[in-house]
Formats: sequence, structure tokens, C-alpha cells
Amino acid sequence: MMNVLSLGAGVQSSTMALMAAHGEITPMPDCGIFADTGAEPKHVYDQLDFIEANVPFPVYRVMEGEGLEVSTIDSIKGGRFASLPFFTESKGKGGGGMLRRQCTREFKITPIERKVRELVGLKKGQRGPKEVAVHQWIGISMDERTRMKPSRVKWIENIFPLIDVQMHRYNCINWMREHGYREPSKSACYFCPYHDNATWQNMLDHDPDSWERAVKMDELIRNGVRGTTEKLYLHQSMQPLTECDFDPARDQIDMFNNECEGMCGV
Repeated sequence: MMNVLSLGAGVQSSTMALMAAHGEITPMPDCGIFADTGAEPKHVYDQLDFIEANVPFPVYRVMEGEGLEVSTIDSIKGGRFASLPFFTESKGKGGGGMLRRQCTREFKITPIERKVRELVGLKKGQRGPKEVAVHQWIGISMDERTRMKPSRVKWIENIFPLIDVQMHRYNCINWMREHGYREPSKSACYFCPYHDNATWQNMLDHDPDSWERAVKMDELIRNGVRGTTEKLYLHQSMQPLTECDFDPARDQIDMFNNECEGMCGV
């Protein structure tokens, strides 16, 4: 049985990887896989470098095409759109909604599954084993149990080590502190519409590079992407990021709990 750790380089998956390195979660993973969207903030890549240097198993970095950022910009120019859940402004109605989310599957799940196929020796188009051959570790904690979901691949079984040891997110943070590790930030693309107000405010205050890129992306999507001509926004208020009020009292809900594959924000 091969054990593959899905590594997002956020709080939960980092804790899971380091606990395995300490022998507190067994068996030792055969490898970790990080699906690089090409749109992660610098702190995520810094955390990934740190994890690679502190675990005894290899960590593979995989990417779908040229990444989500390039794909999104191309879609503004008429290219194929791997749908992100941008907020939409319904013309003449004053209401709105969200576009369908496909980005997680295309830029996280698919490249990881492709790498797992390679690791078990499957060639392109070759059928997988009839029995479960891979345990894929997913970094979901007790407070996110609603995100637990089985793999769509019959021979890959998703397992949830943090659930098995009944750890919440705050337990993960405490474990990291107790062992002298720095606390990671949430792992998510810089222009993810699922960010809550606290995340946007933190980006504005402490990550000027990501903030500048997010503002630019917010402006670029305003006139729509391929498949829609509606005005699109990164923030639920359907206001330009530079005009948004990030007051926590007006916060949009943390929508990462809707990201049920457990690949983002961990």
C-alpha cells in the first residue's frame, strides 16, 4: 500500500506532514504531493520549502498546464475558462450569485491524481488496480469534518489522519508551537473569492505583493471571462477590492467549508 500525503502547506497539512516526520502519525508517507496553482502567496511557497527540508520523504510539486493564474488571464482574452467562483452582478436586477467552481478539481485534484498514477507505474490510458492501492492523506481537521469526501478513483482511498487523532485546527497550531515550528498561514490562491474579510485585510496590511496582484486580477475580470459577459468581482460585496470595507462585523462567511474536496485552505 502506497501512502501519499496531499500537501497544501497550510496549517493542517503542514502539521500532518511534520507529525508523520516525528512518528506521531503512522505509517510514514512514501511521499507528499503539492499541487502548485501558480497563484499561491509567497508565504505558501516559503512554508513548502520549510516542510521539504524537515520531512524524511520526498515532496513532489505538480502543476496543471501553466497554472490557474495564467489560465484565468487567458480566459479574459477568450481562452478556455476553468471556472472560478467569482461573484456575479446580475444586470438590471441588483442581485448576484457565484460562478460554478471547477478550479479545485482541475488545478489541485487532477494533477495530483496524474502524479499518483505515475508513482504506481500506470501509463497513460492504462486502467488502475482493481483493489485499493493508495492511501491519500488529506489534511482535514475535526472542525472541518463536513469537507470529508471519498476519492473518485476506486483504487485511491482518502484517509484523514487528523480526524483519527481528533485534532482541531487550534490543536494543530498548538502542536506546531510546542515543537518550535512557525505557524503557517492558510493555503489558498491570492485571488480566491472564498477569502473572508480578515484574510483580505491581512493581505492588504502584510502582503503587498499579493494584494497588488489581487487588485489587478479583480480589475481584469470586471468585464467577464469566456462564457459570461456579466461583471465579476472577487469580493461578495460586488465592489472593487480597493473600495471594499473589510470590517469583520460585515464579514462574508468562511466559504472554504464549501470546498468539500479538502484540497484548499489546508
